[in-house]
Amino acid sequence: MSAPDFQQDFFQLLGLPQNFRLDNALLEQHYHALQEQVHPDKFSHLSEAERRVSMQWATRVNEAYQTLSNPAMRARYLLSLRGIDIQDENNTAMPAEFLMEQMEWREAIEEARQARDAAGLDKLEARLQHDMYGLETQLAARIDDSRDYVEAAGDVRKLRFMEKLAQEIASALDAIDTD
Repeated sequence: MSAPDFQQDFFQLLGLPQNFRLDNALLEQHYHALQEQVHPDKFSHLSEAERRVSMQWATRVNEAYQTLSNPAMRARYLLSLRGIDIQDENNTAMPAEFLMEQMEWREAIEEARQARDAAGLDKLEARLQHDMYGLETQLAARIDDSRDYVEAAGDVRKLRFMEKLAQEIASALDAIDTD
């Protein structure tokens, strides 16, 4: 293992272009190759300090992979590299139409949960995945093509809302399965 460069961004670390659009197979390939090089078990014979560095390096590789493999996290990270804070913790302002859709989604999820309608939840999940894919496509165009980072930040906030809906659907399905 060469000396780790903790100043590298996650894209550099994994040998990928700094774009929202990623070749997921290449991401997996580079991650596994790097993980093989930095796995702490390979350094068990070294000094405590060297083992600690290898553990930090392996942790950083895992963090990079987790960030880049999740579209919302990848978009947030890319925007942060460009000096854009999406302010998702304190900026919850959304277009009224989007907020109404969120309320409708939550009502539909709750109705399906109450009715124990797994098929209905599956349909909601499929529709949500379709909507999320559309938003991810829009994000790719805004980040990679037009470099409209301000609008992209709003899209990332929307995507985070949608991820929460996906979690609610999963929870509702789990609740039906365990009852």
